[in-house]
Amino acid sequence: MDPTLRTRTISRLKEIAPTLSPRLKTVAKYILDNPAEFGLDSIRETARKSGVSTFTLVRMAHQMGFAGYDDMREPFRHALVSSTEDVDGREWVDELRDSGPAGVAHATATLNSLAVVQRSLQRQSTEKLERVADLMLQARTVYVTAMRASYGLAFHFHYIARMALKSIQLAPSHVGSAIDELSDAGPGDVVLAVTFTPYSRETIEAAMFAKSRGATVVFVTDSEVVAPHFKPDISLLVSTNSTHHFACNSGAMAVLEILLAMIFQGGDQTTETRIRKYEDLRVAHNAYWVAQKKH
Repeated sequence: MDPTLRTRTISRLKEIAPTLSPRLKTVAKYILDNPAEFGLDSIRETARKSGVSTFTLVRMAHQMGFAGYDDMREPFRHALVSSTEDVDGREWVDELRDSGPAGVAHATATLNSLAVVQRSLQRQSTEKLERVADLMLQARTVYVTAMRASYGLAFHFHYIARMALKSIQLAPSHVGSAIDELSDAGPGDVVLAVTFTPYSRETIEAAMFAKSRGATVVFVTDSEVVAPHFKPDISLLVSTNSTHHFACNSGAMAVLEILLAMIFQGGDQTTETRIRKYEDLRVAHNAYWVAQKKH
C-alpha cells in the first residue's frame, strides 16, 4: 500500500471539508479527529460514533474517490499501531485484571492512557513543534490560557516554561478574565490556548481577540474544528479518549512536555543562567529550613 495515502487522504479531507454538505462535513470532522478509531472500527460502529448513517459514510468514500468505505478506511488501518502493542513489562497490566472489578478498571484505564499518549505523540511533527518553540523563544510575550480542567495543564506549562521564557504570562492568572489579561497582546506575541470538548467559550473568545490584535495563536486541542469561522495559526492535536466521563489529559501533557523540552533545547545562555539561579535558590531555601529544624 502507498504509505502516503493516509496523509494525502487527511489533507484532502481538510481541503474539501468547508464545501461539503452538513452530514458529509460531520463525517470529515470525525475522521480528522479520530483517525485511529476510524481505522479500527466497522462501518456500523463508525456510523454510531459519528452520528450519521452507513449510507453517508459510503457517500463520503465515493466523494473522496474510493470504491467503497473499506477502501477509504484501509490506509488508516494499515498505518495504525495497536493500542495494545507490547511494551516492556506489559504482563503486569494483564495481571491486574485478575484482582477483581477494581483491577479491571485499573488495567483498562492504564491501557487507555498508554494509547492516548502514543496516539497524541504520533500526531505531532518535529517541524511543527520546533516552529512553536521558536515562536515562543522569539516572542515579545507568551500568553498561556485555559479554563476549567484544562487550566491545570496550562499552569504546569507556565510554571516550567518561565525558566526559559522570561515574559510568559498565565491568563487568567487569578480569578479575572483571560481577555482582560490579553489586552496588551499584539504582533510579536504568542498565545498558547488549551481546550478540549466541550470547548471553553472564554478560551476561544480570548484566542480570537488575541488573533484580531495580531498575535500568533497556537491551540492544544482534540479537533481540527474547534469553533466556526475561527482557525488558529497552529494546532497541536491530541487524543483525549477516556474510560470515564471526562477527557483523559495524558496525551496533552505528553505533547506539552515535548514542547517544553524543545524550548529548553533552543534556549540561550540566559535560559541556563535562570535555571541555575532557580536551582541555587531551592538549595538555599532547603538549607535554611534544615537549619531551622536543628534549632
